[in-house]
Amino acid sequence: MALVSTEDKLKERIKELTCLYNVSSYIANSNLYDLDPTFKAITSSLKEAILYSSEAFVEMKLGDTLVYAGERSTEHVFILTAIKAFNLPYGSIKIGYPKSKYNDNVFLEEEKQLMRTLAIEIGNLIERKQIIDKEELTKRQMERADRLSILGEITAGIAHELNTPLASILGFSELLKERFVNDDDALDDLDKIMNSAIFSREVVKKLMFFSCVMPQQMELVNINPIITDAINLMKPSFGKKELLYHLSFSDDEIYLRVDTIQLTQVVFNLVINAIYFSPQNGQITIEVNNEEREVVLLIKDEGSGISKEISEYIFNPFYTTKPVGEGSGLGLSVVHGIIKSHKGTIRHSANRPKGTKFTLTFPKI
Repeated sequence: MALVSTEDKLKERIKELTCLYNVSSYIANSNLYDLDPTFKAITSSLKEAILYSSEAFVEMKLGDTLVYAGERSTEHVFILTAIKAFNLPYGSIKIGYPKSKYNDNVFLEEEKQLMRTLAIEIGNLIERKQIIDKEELTKRQMERADRLSILGEITAGIAHELNTPLASILGFSELLKERFVNDDDALDDLDKIMNSAIFSREVVKKLMFFSCVMPQQMELVNINPIITDAINLMKPSFGKKELLYHLSFSDDEIYLRVDTIQLTQVVFNLVINAIYFSPQNGQITIEVNNEEREVVLLIKDEGSGISKEISEYIFNPFYTTKPVGEGSGLGLSVVHGIIKSHKGTIRHSANRPKGTKFTLTFPKI
């Protein structure tokens, strides 16, 4: 199946040069926020540049994405070239023919060189995309940090201003209950007032956590009983929705330098959220893994999950998807602030087959 004339060779070189020109144009005019059309155009252009293009297929694998042109046979001969971004493997380009008609010698040296050139061009494009994505992420993080800094100062003042009147409301309500011992209606009303004040005081506590007003008491402790006690206190909440929970520790004792109260707050907030969004008879899993340099806490539920539309907002203060009166929107922002103060990280992902998984890391410092 070798080329038989100079004219045929010239035609092949023209096809390859045309492919290079087209690919350069596609990349120059690509939309970095949606590269799929560019990759599809590149695979089609490469297929047309192959010697026996009508019977060839081209596959381009980029991360979890597979782009192809032509019909792939069950058994085939092929050549493969790696695509790298920042010298790290990112994907590959494959060209193949049906094995029933062709053998490994069908590929021209010029075609192999063309694939290598395209792999470099595609790698450069992916690097540009990653740089832009990183710049935008950094910009969003800086903007968020500025907003949180300003909000932290405001909420610290608000928290202090609210504490005094709330203490008065609770104190005088207790005194009034002594004066209306025989008036059930009045006592019921006073209980409602006190419950509302207590709820408001809890919001104030969260504000103080969020604004870092409450001093940390960091000490090296075995976190297993702390987390176990926190989960045990929530047994009634599990029971109300008939939820199962599975708590596991990789080691009998896991030591970490933490603020015990704040760690409890983190577990409470995340598990209460998991309970709230879990379906009846669902399961919540809490895993604590003791790794070489960090401790990893996993909390998984089987709820509806977190949609892409709201995923970047869930750690923002006062953002909540719960109905009015059921959530202050401070829970996850408080958790984020506590973990950050412990020099840890928190991220969320889909829990397969359904639900949400929060992954928390605490460095051993």
